[in-house]
Amino acid sequence: MSERYVHANGIKLAYDEFGQPGQPVILLIMGLGTQMIAWPEAFCQALAMRGYRVIRFDNRDIGLSEKMEGGRLPHVLKMAAFSRFNLPLNVPYKLQDMAQDAVGLMDALDIDAAHIVGASMGGMIAQLVAGHFPFRVLSLTSIMSSSGRKNLPGAKREVALHMLRRPKRSDPEALQEYAIRTWRLIGSPGYQPSDAALREKLTRSFERSYYPAGHSRHMAAIMASGDRLDVLKKVVAPTLVIHGKDDPLVPMEGGIDTARLVRGARLELFEGMGHDLPEPLLPQFVDMICETAALRC
Repeated sequence: MSERYVHANGIKLAYDEFGQPGQPVILLIMGLGTQMIAWPEAFCQALAMRGYRVIRFDNRDIGLSEKMEGGRLPHVLKMAAFSRFNLPLNVPYKLQDMAQDAVGLMDALDIDAAHIVGASMGGMIAQLVAGHFPFRVLSLTSIMSSSGRKNLPGAKREVALHMLRRPKRSDPEALQEYAIRTWRLIGSPGYQPSDAALREKLTRSFERSYYPAGHSRHMAAIMASGDRLDVLKKVVAPTLVIHGKDDPLVPMEGGIDTARLVRGARLELFEGMGHDLPEPLLPQFVDMICETAALRC
């Protein structure tokens, strides 16, 4: 698919789509520092084959969407300390701004309402859209995400330390090795891809765009945005929560708490799933998303 561009919420966003105009829309929102191509094309095509117009986009500050280059680059360790003690954080933007981006994209494409599906940070953004713009959301699917409650378990220590350490060298080989190490740490232990498949995916991502500053500002946005306890209690759309039981980055308690806060939410936990979208599980995800969407058709 070739990218298209719209101006939404005052910035330029890159997107593409699958399926036919006029069909009900599924809007896919990707996570922290991750481009829209992390939504596998086979997954998008499978949803489109079920009769949906599927739209995925690059969040601000990542991929081919507009970069917030005027925004101060936050120091993640300092941000984490401020967040832990509930001190005010000065950040270029928050998750609420990214939720406005998603709604702005819908406005630009003349979409009155959509089924919203978000992964990780994208799930947080999707939750905000569903809570603050209920008439724009037909259904909500939150994948490997969290309510943001402070007392929930955090990332495993090994994972947290790795994520805070950037590669010492900036040559392509060093960057790819760091990325491979990252995905081996956070990925699904029950569904590990081959080294060749992982390298192919990472190479495609690097060649399309490499912008670590966006990753840092996304992290700052999460830290500065607080929890979504009150927002989730306002969600009225049919809601599906998907989470891996072996997620080392956002433990499954985050998904359980999300489902507990949304009235009538459906919770699905998967053995062997970590913090990624395992290819063998995608057909089940498609079935569940479509079942949830059908509740509002």
